[in-house]
Amino acid sequence: MATTFSAQSRSVERLGPDRVEVRMKRTRAFSLAVGMAMAVLGFAAASFGAQPSEAELMKQVKITKAEAEQIALTKVSHGVVKSAEIENEKGHLVWSFDIARPGSRDIAEILVDAKTGKIISTQAESPRDQAKEAAADKKQN
Repeated sequence: MATTFSAQSRSVERLGPDRVEVRMKRTRAFSLAVGMAMAVLGFAAASFGAQPSEAELMKQVKITKAEAEQIALTKVSHGVVKSAEIENEKGHLVWSFDIARPGSRDIAEILVDAKTGKIISTQAESPRDQAKEAAADKKQN
């Protein structure tokens, strides 16, 4: 039995039992930190990689862009569509329209459910809000 523990006992003799315990705790802490960092990086990679392409989203659409546009324009009389895109937002696959309001610098953002045609959200965006959203979009891309 003395021969099986000879290497370990020499290590303990050289460093002392307290130092061995400290070294083991540091090794465990380091391993835990590395594991957590890898988990966070894996989650971040999965989150960014999980964004479906426009083509994948289009396969799920039941309401065409033109139909959704007509629905959205009913909320803004004499409005002009400035941009439109298909996206997942607020737990729904939606057509998102930015519609210019006549006589105003504000934009109406209308979200139309791409499967049912129902309006999910109507929101007014000031030029300041539009700049913030553009900056956030630029950061993501």
